[in-house]
Amino acid sequence: MIATMEIVDILDKSEAIGQMVLQSDIKLAYDKAKHTVETDETAQQLISRFNKIKELYDDVERFGRYHPDYSKIMKEIREAKRDMDMHESIANYKQVETQFQQFLDEISEIIAFSVSQNIKVPKDGALLKDGGCGCGSGSGGCGCRAS
Repeated sequence: MIATMEIVDILDKSEAIGQMVLQSDIKLAYDKAKHTVETDETAQQLISRFNKIKELYDDVERFGRYHPDYSKIMKEIREAKRDMDMHESIANYKQVETQFQQFLDEISEIIAFSVSQNIKVPKDGALLKDGGCGCGSGSGGCGCRAS
């Protein structure tokens, strides 16, 4: 592909947008929350416990209710997840992570819609928000909506 001045200009502007995102307050808050979780010994223990139980859960999931330890593992995975999610630094990290994802989704939408209103922009949680397939269309006109 031959690089035209228009393509070079687009690349320069996209690099500038990337730098603005990296220097944004929400990105800095995300990095701080992530570092807090990574250095929080209790949080790491809770995450490790959850991951160990999740391995057992994956095995149980293959057999479903017929697995001999189904009830025990299901209870343990719910307790481990609750304990992990309720820990202050992990809860804060998840909240900031969601805000950062929404920020990135908004940027993607602005860029896409500046080209055309017909562009489908995938979004985190679009399946739950739009009731569609996750493509972000929300209209069902894309042909992927389950009836």
